[in-house]
Order: sequence, then structure tokens, then C-alpha cells
Amino acid sequence: MSELPLGKISPEIFKEIIYPRLGARSSNVIIGPQNGVDIAITKVGNKVMATTTDPVFIVKEYGFKKAAWFAVHILVSDIVTSGLKPAYLSIDLNLPVEITKEELKILWETVHEECEKLGIAIISGHTARYDGCNYPMVGGATVIAIGDEDEYIAPTMAAPGDDIIVTKGCAIEAAGLFAATFPDKIKKELGKEVFQKADELFFKMSVVKEAELAREFGLRDKGITSMHDATEGGVFGGLYEVARASNVGMDIHKEKIIIKSEVEAICKRFEMDPYISISEGTMIITIKPVYSDKFIKLLKDNSIEASIIGKVNESGIIRIFENGESNVLEHPETDPFWGAFAKAFRD
Repeated sequence: MSELPLGKISPEIFKEIIYPRLGARSSNVIIGPQNGVDIAITKVGNKVMATTTDPVFIVKEYGFKKAAWFAVHILVSDIVTSGLKPAYLSIDLNLPVEITKEELKILWETVHEECEKLGIAIISGHTARYDGCNYPMVGGATVIAIGDEDEYIAPTMAAPGDDIIVTKGCAIEAAGLFAATFPDKIKKELGKEVFQKADELFFKMSVVKEAELAREFGLRDKGITSMHDATEGGVFGGLYEVARASNVGMDIHKEKIIIKSEVEAICKRFEMDPYISISEGTMIITIKPVYSDKFIKLLKDNSIEASIIGKVNESGIIRIFENGESNVLEHPETDPFWGAFAKAFRD
């Protein structure tokens, strides 16, 4: 009997078990569950509703305020890839018995504050403490956005000829979480400078800002055709997901993907491939090439690093070019972050 991998299930398991069993059919579902597509689009009257669901991820070692900020931005970073403005949050907290009233207060006040800043109303939920519930996965939540049918974009909408932009670089979440969780280890083994730079990545683990800029810049025929947050599986996993969702191919130049020195150092020390390691805060964007340079400038004017790393094509094959050679990209299946993170706790 085969075991399920740590982290997200593979495309094969999704196709075998999940996809054939999606309950009742509805003609109002425009984009339904797809492996690697983080949003759904459903028609509601004369509007569309974008939804996304994720775990509530609370790492108490970060302190509850910092951990709750991150939890909110993980959730919101998926919905903003629709190009619609997030409006509502429904949240379920299944809390460990060890949490105190004071810790819950800090956690919830931060959730409230971040939602208020982002214009998100919390509309429903469930809160309880249960035996058997443990950090960091302490529940789940759904974020909702509403808009006109011609306003949204999705990872299914990348088109041949589009340029591919990646913001901030690869594995920023992997490096940022290691710095936040193992500060003494990283200072001792890699030095204070590496730690400080990696620690500064924590509050960059959100794509909310670049999505807001994209919405203002222009979507569909006005520029950006798709956005996707590079979470589990990293940049390569995200590229694979966009290509499969849109039924296109890609030519990717590996050397054009930003990799920060502190990220490279942490990934090397903890034996993670940075290109397939978790990277919340890294946005994969496809854009009509006539708009690429202008949008890159807009990002950089707002202190967001970005680079054009390749092009979308019709081939259906994703090729990674490096040192004059090319290889076909397959889905990474297992993100190395989870195993490395668990091992670092044990060591």
C-alpha cells in the first residue's frame, strides 16, 4: 500500500481520488477544483464569487502576533491571485488544549487587525479547544471575493506568447521560516548577517501587495493574464501548476530566477533544493509582453524585486534551460521543506 507524501497530495493522487468525486454538479461553477489551482470561480446572480480554502497555520514559536499575521497572509495571498479584492473570511479554529486565553486574545486581535486593514469582514466561523489538535495546523478558513465576470483572472488563463515574471525569488518562505524557528542555529552555523537577512524575509511572505499593483495596472487584455502564489513545490512547482492549468508549455531560463544569498545558504545547509522549496510570497505572473517592462518597473518602484524568467508557448512541455542545456520539468511531488524542517527540530 503506497503512502501519501508529506504536504500537498500529488497531481496523480488528486486525479485518482479527489477529482472524480466532487458532489453534485452545478452549471454555476466556472472554475472548480483543480490540482494546483488555488481559487474557484462560481457564478452568483450577475456576479462571480472567487473562493479559496487553506489551513490556519499558527507556529507559536514565532509569537502569536507574528504567527497570526502570517496565517492571515497565507490565506489572503491565494484569493488575491484572482485579481478580485478580498471581501469576506469564514474561519474555523480547532485549537490545542494548551492554548491560553491570553494567547487566543493576541491571535484573534491580530486576525481582526489584519482583516480590517485589508477590508475583509469576518462573517462566520467556529472556535473550540480539542484533544488531539496540535500546532501549527489549528483549523481552516475560506476567503471570498466578489466581482464582475470580466474582472477575474486565474491560473487557467496563461496564453502562448506571454512573458513569465517571478517576484522576490525562490524559497523565500523556506528561508524565512527557518530563520524565525531556528535563529540560534542559523546564527551559529551561518553567521549573524545571513540570519538577519533571512529574518527580514518574514514579512515579505505575502503576495497581497503585488496583486494589488496588478489589479491597478490592468488584467486580461490590459496586461496580466494570470497570477499564482508559489507555495508548496516552490517556483518550479508553481510553474508546473500554471502550465497544466492553462494547458500550455513554457521555456524557463533558470539563471534568471532570483535567488538571494541568504536563501541559498540556508537551503544548502538544510539540504533543500531552493527551486522546489515552499515560497509563500513569491508570485508567478504571466503577462502580455508589450506590458512586461512597464509592470516590472511598477513592482520595483514599490520595492518588489522581479525578473522575467521565460515565455509561455503552445508545446505543452515545460523546459528548464541551464548552462546551454535543457531538461523537461516534472512536478516535484514532495516539497523538501517539510522533511528538512522536521529534521531540524530533531537535531
